[in-house]
Amino acid sequence: MARILKSLCVILALAGGVSPPLEAAVVVSSKLSSESAMLGQMIRLLLDAHGIPAVDRTKIGATPVVRKALLAGEIDLYVEYTGNAGLFFNDGADPAWKDLDEGYARGARLDYAANRIVWLTPARASNAWALAVREDVARANHLETLSDFGRWVAGGGRVVLVCSAEFANAGTLRSLERTYDFTLRSGQMIVLAGGETSATIGAAAAGTDGANTAMVYGTDGGIAAARLRLLVDDRHDQPVYAPVPLIRAAVLAQYPQIAAIVKPLMQSFTTESLQQLNARVQIDGESEESVAMDYLKARGFLK
Repeated sequence: MARILKSLCVILALAGGVSPPLEAAVVVSSKLSSESAMLGQMIRLLLDAHGIPAVDRTKIGATPVVRKALLAGEIDLYVEYTGNAGLFFNDGADPAWKDLDEGYARGARLDYAANRIVWLTPARASNAWALAVREDVARANHLETLSDFGRWVAGGGRVVLVCSAEFANAGTLRSLERTYDFTLRSGQMIVLAGGETSATIGAAAAGTDGANTAMVYGTDGGIAAARLRLLVDDRHDQPVYAPVPLIRAAVLAQYPQIAAIVKPLMQSFTTESLQQLNARVQIDGESEESVAMDYLKARGFLK
């Protein structure tokens, strides 16, 4: 009897050993920024809703940390920004990065060839450095674009820009000045050592020391809340930083439906909608996950 029981145990163990493996969960990650985390939460929630197991590893670090984790296979998917591929591939001088579609195509091609990383559908928005003017000033001076701004400043417009030292000294401001034919004197700038956009937006909104223009990122949540008008980079001076989910090719091969799941979500975003969503996190203090869930339900992505 003992021999029979032992044989049965061996048979059961062998049978257990050849059972189909469980599906691997998709590890969804993000950078530390609230926008990156919020978009990561939306994707994770959508995957769960479509029966794809997903693990939340959002807000694990800055760009180099998240990028390294993706290449090492420690995470499977996160939202990057198209223009950063110029840095990843030491290719920042290529003019393709200043066009959303060209930059997306180039980044997708380079990343797949080098790393077998697939770029999914990008959002039609950019989180690039930009200028935003107080709404009352913009309205009075008919400012919609950076070309308008350049003409205003060159014509003696009373601009006071608040920005970071990096923005003022690392070439971004000089590039805008060359492209849009204006020059700011030192007395027309308030340069903050830290230079967080929350501080620049707050100073412009309050008119601190005459400030009426702020250095911002295009999808900052504080822009609309502070009644600033984002100026369009109509001559494409700055690289486009469109949010785009990146996924390891091996994971997409296991779950090819992810591309179709993510596409309508990313297509639903605009610069304005991302500003509004970011404001709920950055200004109102809501969690990235709660804002993500609310948006998915409001847009019909989740019931």
